[in-house]
Amino acid sequence: MSYVSHLSCTLCHASYDLSPHLMTCPKCGEKGILEVVYDYAAMKEKINRHYFKNQPVFNMWRYAPLMSLETTDFSNTLSVGGTPHYRARSLEKIYDFKQCFLKDEGLNPTASLKDRASAVAVIKAKENNQTTIACASTGNAASSLAGNAARANLKTKIFVPKRSPSGKMAQLRAFGADIYSVDGDYKAAYQLSKAAIDHYGWYNRNAAINPHLIEGKKTVAYEIAEQMDFQPPDWVVLSVGDGCTIGGVYKGFKDLYEINLITKIPRLLGVQAEGCQPFVKAFNGKRDLEESDEDTIADTIAVGIPRNPIKGLNAVIMSHGDYLAVSDTAILKASKVLSNKEGIFAESAAAAALAGAIKARRNNIIKHDESLSIIISGNGLKDPNHLDKIIPAPTMMKNDLNALQKHLDQQKEANHE
Repeated sequence: MSYVSHLSCTLCHASYDLSPHLMTCPKCGEKGILEVVYDYAAMKEKINRHYFKNQPVFNMWRYAPLMSLETTDFSNTLSVGGTPHYRARSLEKIYDFKQCFLKDEGLNPTASLKDRASAVAVIKAKENNQTTIACASTGNAASSLAGNAARANLKTKIFVPKRSPSGKMAQLRAFGADIYSVDGDYKAAYQLSKAAIDHYGWYNRNAAINPHLIEGKKTVAYEIAEQMDFQPPDWVVLSVGDGCTIGGVYKGFKDLYEINLITKIPRLLGVQAEGCQPFVKAFNGKRDLEESDEDTIADTIAVGIPRNPIKGLNAVIMSHGDYLAVSDTAILKASKVLSNKEGIFAESAAAAALAGAIKARRNNIIKHDESLSIIISGNGLKDPNHLDKIIPAPTMMKNDLNALQKHLDQQKEANHE
């Protein structure tokens, strides 16, 4: 059963009936991003703790009734979601966090949170009887789309900026996508994808444009809440690029709040890189977003012109949260700590969230008595090119035990100095 009431424009607030072909507000154009609105009164009559206790599915489709889907058969999809939510006791000791959790989205099928949106895109494309689906991406959205579409036997057209990391490009090629490496940045890749989608009529997976994709991303908030027995933390921290994910996280918690499954919405901390921080500058300056440079190692969040500015800003404003920026050096240090102390290998954009949490605690934005959950949005194998900056290279040894003993003795002496 679908509890969708209507679509609403985030700019002019006009209402529209749910339509398979409606992506943005007809009055406001592309800037009129639409929001899926639900009948919460009807939803909370059925969706409660009893529902979840009796729900045998443990991936994101256990939340299907809370999404804008007509489909009830998910047998031909990858198993997205159901990722672990670890207690990070080492980080608690190092950084004086009261209670810290890590939501490891790198364990999704194509190793990033973007699978949640792509899985929905594939379902919606099939509901609309379309056979080709397209998007622009810095890498993760593209590889997740290609993998999820391959499972559903859909063709994919992918537009990426020329700087896309090798790990993500390898996934795209393996999944059989048609890849177009655009000579330019993400903005250029997006512009070409939009022109091609409009011309050929492919299904649009661009998350900022397609209102249904946030409905997939919001399931990460559902999982955090449920994994904490519907007692969510004081803060949820995540890195921000286009604004879609943080918008989805807010919506997920808002849904649960509206149907009385949680009693508070966590404060959201959005983290950007210093070399690309349009949301941070807009939030702190209380002004509209302006185009930013894309100068950071964290390619996934290197989005100079965010396509979902209203949802991205509102998520932090409505949750009484905050935005901050971190340096590439801080991101690399956070990546090393995360790997060495918690056993989670995160790509740079994902490690940025931990760097932001550390900075927020040091600046007392996150108080000593407040709990937090950090969303680790993607696996480090997505972008291994920065490993040499944070992790020593392997020690070359001959097949000689005496040589190994000598090396270990020297290492031991050096460590005592």
